[in-house]
Amino acid sequence: MLKNCRLYVIIDRGVLKTRGIVKAAEGALRGGADIIQLRDKSSCDRSLVQYAKRIKALAKKYKRPFILNDRADIARAVNADGVHLGQGDIPIEEARKILGKKIIGVSAHNLRQAKKAQRKGADYIGIGPIFKTPTKKQLRPIGPSILPGIRKQVDIPFFAIGGIALANIKEVKKCGADRIAVVSGAIKPVNVCRAVKQLKEAIEK
Repeated sequence: MLKNCRLYVIIDRGVLKTRGIVKAAEGALRGGADIIQLRDKSSCDRSLVQYAKRIKALAKKYKRPFILNDRADIARAVNADGVHLGQGDIPIEEARKILGKKIIGVSAHNLRQAKKAQRKGADYIGIGPIFKTPTKKQLRPIGPSILPGIRKQVDIPFFAIGGIALANIKEVKKCGADRIAVVSGAIKPVNVCRAVKQLKEAIEK
């Protein structure tokens, strides 16, 4: 399911603010996102379930995997394709008990965390933040120079993430990342579909 995924778009409620998250998800899928994640840290569980179900239905229509951020329990409830875990979330082993063979992705901020996630059974890693990003202000950018080491020592798929935009995709690719995850660069523009199309073209060049 992850083999051909190059562009990972994260639909972040915090970035969208008052704009519709379902509409943004549809725009990302129409624009060519290969995999899509819902990150919503402010909605109540009932609302999160409703949003997740609607985005899951869209992802199914476009035949793309749908991942839910943080919440393995809700991912299972809405039959999402998987969950993405941060360093402070439940351990991979516990998420695996809840989700079985579904996709489990993990955020890693250095090579040690990336190798640990692989060892514990993660299906993919999000490595970053590569550059400064407003969605993770508390984290220091690790820079693209980490990517060759990740590529050499990590066998599972990894997505470079954090502050990646059209202006720096080329630099990230040169350092060995052929999979990119984007938040603001994809969904902050009003025309999400067009922004995602441009990012996809830049990755595939």
